[in-house]
Amino acid sequence: MKKLIFKILFWTFIILFITFSILFGLGYLKYREAIEKLSLQNIVQEVREKDNYTNLKGISDDYKNAVVAIEDHRFYNHNGIDIISMIRSTYVNFKIKSLDYGASTITQQVGRLLYFTQEKSPIRKIAEIFVAFDLEKKYSKDEILELYLNLMYFGNGYYGIYDASYGFFDKSPKDLTFYEATYLAGLPNAPSVYSEDDKLGEERRLQVVDAMKKYGYVDK
Repeated sequence: MKKLIFKILFWTFIILFITFSILFGLGYLKYREAIEKLSLQNIVQEVREKDNYTNLKGISDDYKNAVVAIEDHRFYNHNGIDIISMIRSTYVNFKIKSLDYGASTITQQVGRLLYFTQEKSPIRKIAEIFVAFDLEKKYSKDEILELYLNLMYFGNGYYGIYDASYGFFDKSPKDLTFYEATYLAGLPNAPSVYSEDDKLGEERRLQVVDAMKKYGYVDK
């Protein structure tokens, strides 16, 4: 009986190892294909040259803190990927047999927004991890966060914090109130849902506030 269990575990490990190796290789090829078409430096420069690109100094501290708290609270401490969140999301995905929980860091999301689509696949996930490592090597945390805030989609056709701030509240990102900052920070999780349903939008905003309390950005 013990030998049979050992054989099952051994071959399960071999199958998982081979599967991961194939996915890893395909993800790397997808990453290489993307950056060979357009280098990271060039695509970042294109983003920065867009109309209404806003640097961090022109964005309210409440909004920046809200985004980090709700999206990636270990952002300033990891090297592009969050191992703890990845293990947790892998376990949840395995339990529900889905890819709904991605645990992408802010850096990974920047990689996806620069090069890839919203397609949910392990190959794309691995490719965005490679881009995330490149971003962390070549840019500071603040530069990566700045890119993220200018690439996010908020619903209603608004891309980037400048357009969202003026579109929803008719004011600059620097002048957002705490309420407005926490509202906008919650939208990108499901833009078409939260931006069109006031009740759900407020529920999401309160989740952002709770995250800010939990990670010490606001007094409880």
